[in-house]
Amino acid sequence: MAITLRVNRQAHTVDCAPNTLLVDVLREKLRLTGTHVGCDTSQCGACTVHVDGRSVKSCTMLAVEAADAEITTIEGLASSADGSSGRSGLADGGNLHPMQAAFQECHGLQCGFCTPGMVMSATDLCRRNPKPTEHEVRHWLEGNLCRCTGYHNIVKAVLAGAEAMGGKAK
Repeated sequence: MAITLRVNRQAHTVDCAPNTLLVDVLREKLRLTGTHVGCDTSQCGACTVHVDGRSVKSCTMLAVEAADAEITTIEGLASSADGSSGRSGLADGGNLHPMQAAFQECHGLQCGFCTPGMVMSATDLCRRNPKPTEHEVRHWLEGNLCRCTGYHNIVKAVLAGAEAMGGKAK
């Protein structure tokens, strides 16, 4: 079946079976491989994207469920922050989203596998709560797993990102 998805401010018509997961369409049909598949069971959060501005684990959402929604992947996060179009802030020479820049500055990553999902989830948190506390950040990120770090720098990055996005962390 053919469906049209609006991903990173661009419409894409793709053919897929009704039971195709959103993560599979993003990675395999649209070649947006920043959205990672870690567990396929909604446990790790590596596949987190925004659907209508809310963080969603794309490994448990059918592509057809997202047909009328605005989808943002890690590749489109920087461009969604300033309203421009493009696949990636870095790929097209643009700037990083403030949360991406905070992860870079605060060394909120090691291997980087979980980072796109962490950034997408953290960005949603800070849109909902512009001034999260450390406890609120840790609680929010319980659905995003990192196997490399002790989360200290990730939490620092989210708090710095929140401040850069306009909130002053508590």
